[in-house]
Amino acid sequence: MKSLQVKDYLNTHPVTFTADMAVEEAAHRLTKTKELGGPVVNDRGVVVGFLSEAEILSKMLETSYYREHISSVGELMRTDVLSMKPYMSIVELAQMMLQNKPKVYPVVDDAGTLLGTICRNDVLVAIEQHIHETFQVTQKTG
Repeated sequence: MKSLQVKDYLNTHPVTFTADMAVEEAAHRLTKTKELGGPVVNDRGVVVGFLSEAEILSKMLETSYYREHISSVGELMRTDVLSMKPYMSIVELAQMMLQNKPKVYPVVDDAGTLLGTICRNDVLVAIEQHIHETFQVTQKTG
């Protein structure tokens, strides 16, 4: 199972944001894609933060109350982003997910450039496929 790598299960077209984007636009992107959050990237595609639906929801409540644009993604995003490398093991990632809160992790190359995202469901798919394949092989040889 160690051979299962993040690169084989990541979402290569995740929702992304820029720091100067209005919160309302970020909310629209999330509702359109039905994702839980996404990386904030600079003009070179390097991850500079992460924005979750929880952070947007909080600000959107204020926006609806005051009926005006209140902030940008850069003011809400977390900058302490836990990211993964594409060559990381799915098993290692699964263990990290059990100890850390993020449900979605940006996957970046060694220069910090976004390659995609991976979420808990992607990890479950990888493990489930591996177990299913292992079970089939065991039944054929047994």
